[in-house]
Amino acid sequence: MLDIRLIRDNPAKVQEGFRKRGEAIDLTPILKLDEERLSLLKRVEGLRSQRNRASDEIGRSKREGKPAERLLAQMKGVSDEIRKLEEDIRHMEERGRDILLTLPNTPHESVPEGRGEKGNAEVRRWGDAPKFEFELKPHWEIGEELDIIDFQRATNIAGARFSLLKGAGALLERALINFMLDLHTKEHGYKEVAPPFMVNEKAMTGTGQLPKFEDELFKIERDGYYLIPTAEVPLTNIHQGEILQEEMLPLYYTAYTPCFRREAGSYGKDTRGLIRQHQFNKVELVKFCKPEESYNELEGLTHDAEEVLKRVGLSYRVIVLCTGDMGFAAAKTYDIEVWLPGQNTYREISSCSNFEDFQARRADIRYKAGKGRTEYVHTLNGSGLAVGRTVVAILENYQQEDGTVVIPQALRNYMGGMERIV
Repeated sequence: MLDIRLIRDNPAKVQEGFRKRGEAIDLTPILKLDEERLSLLKRVEGLRSQRNRASDEIGRSKREGKPAERLLAQMKGVSDEIRKLEEDIRHMEERGRDILLTLPNTPHESVPEGRGEKGNAEVRRWGDAPKFEFELKPHWEIGEELDIIDFQRATNIAGARFSLLKGAGALLERALINFMLDLHTKEHGYKEVAPPFMVNEKAMTGTGQLPKFEDELFKIERDGYYLIPTAEVPLTNIHQGEILQEEMLPLYYTAYTPCFRREAGSYGKDTRGLIRQHQFNKVELVKFCKPEESYNELEGLTHDAEEVLKRVGLSYRVIVLCTGDMGFAAAKTYDIEVWLPGQNTYREISSCSNFEDFQARRADIRYKAGKGRTEYVHTLNGSGLAVGRTVVAILENYQQEDGTVVIPQALRNYMGGMERIV
């Protein structure tokens, strides 16, 4: 959520940020509401001063034995007006917050301006794409022929956009989860968390999924819970409403969770395979830090996610998203895209973002910055990695001419010494 003071003091800057995003947003309603609220606050302050003076005069009259009925009646009228104005102010603040919750974050100055994927800029590449001397297969054919992925039975159980992994396929998924968690906790300094997979409306609002993306979420109507679209939601809300000590920062958390996304079936593409599912597994990375450290922390978080791909030997590239392709809450985002030879393209496997204080304002997460001051923390998150897409990348990059799939060396201990899927 944007700071109302920023909008009030520098609306042109905020409007320029929206323009870069390709958003045509009129700030007049929120500015007018804020002006009216400030006017009422000034009126309330004047009435409180009047009431205080009257209270002093009543005290003197009583001490001197003089009648004070007129002043008491006046003070009651002033108190009644103050209560009414305070109620008006409260309603204005609620309306103002409702508007602020719909406004996107403004992009960091280092983000390239552009519209859509064509405006994104490649930052770096790692690894050489493997060479093959035989006709390549996409992962869904490999998985079905090896009898480790069953799409038809998953459809029978749940419907389209679900998958059933079995045997070595299920083992590979579990091996990747354990490998990623071990890497991030033992070498990168993250604390592992096992969070709820369902959250309330307040938590979803805190990270920016609500109110804008209500239609893309799975909601349990009877109880008011939402299935999490990513572990970003429960992890970021760990410190909802808290004031942290400065020496606690930065805080690093990681978690494995299943993720649930309704919008998976709305794209009209990736109708086959594991790329776009309603339910998928992911290991998430979340950071809380001081504002002046957040962009260094973003670089570190992105490198932590990249390290997973390096360890399992998968070629990838990192791109910085342009202003028109970033998510609603992000100030800057790096996407990591892994090479998929079976589809002859790079596909996103992690998105690493700095939200600055956008989420912290919504979730009210602050820290003591010294001399009694409190400031909002900066929050960051990224996939470390999307597990199903890592399975896809391994099946396609390590496929062999005889139909088997070699297991990357880093995962073999997690798979009981298995060297290949046959």
